Amino acid sequence: MGNSALKAHLETAQKTGVFQLTGKGLTEFPEDLQKLTSNLRTIDLSNNKIEFLPPLIGKFSFLKSLALNNNKLTALPEELCKLKKLETLHLNGNHLRQLPAAFGQLSALKTLSLSGNQLRTVPTQLCGLRHLDVVDLSRNQIQNVPDTVGELQTIELNLNQNQISQISVQISHCPRLKVLRLEENCLELSMLPQSILSDSQISLLAVEGNLFEIKKLRELEGYDKYMERFTATKKKFA
Repeated sequence: MGNSALKAHLETAQKTGVFQLTGKGLTEFPEDLQKLTSNLRTIDLSNNKIEFLPPLIGKFSFLKSLALNNNKLTALPEELCKLKKLETLHLNGNHLRQLPAAFGQLSALKTLSLSGNQLRTVPTQLCGLRHLDVVDLSRNQIQNVPDTVGELQTIELNLNQNQISQISVQISHCPRLKVLRLEENCLELSMLPQSILSDSQISLLAVEGNLFEIKKLRELEGYDKYMERFTATKKKFA
């Protein structure tokens, strides 16, 4: 892509606050964007070949949405955690193994998508985020869900297509968790905490494709309580 094309994109971005350049084979974050640190509200660089995000990302203090789906990121800079207005972060289809230590400082974050990365656990940094609505950790290499998950504030947690064989009973203490997706994992029925059914806020539990038949779930104690929540929620959205 020529400089003139990039210049045209930058001029548009200056007016609109949106910089979108997807599927152009970019190998690095366009440095020229730093001229627009106070303009940009949205950056979308999905479907490129970007290998790392430069520290200057921390200067986009008004950024609300950042999308870098399907790139080649292996790590994220700590500077990313300075984005106090960031509400949406899409990083699906990269090679991320962990999140920066200060990730919990992204205090405005509502939507986080990390599907198709190389995470091995549910990042504890997420527990500090108070405004989460949706966390997508599907298609990673997560094997267990630790006790810290009880502090997670999200409404929906997607853990489909991982290798989960153990889940902490603390998951039933998540204060806002309504939707829990655990499809296509390695769960035995005995490893599914019954308190998810009997004693949680969860009103949609998706567990197809594990090591038990779904009809066995209906025999568990607390299933009727879960169905009450499920039905009440369904009526609300109907």
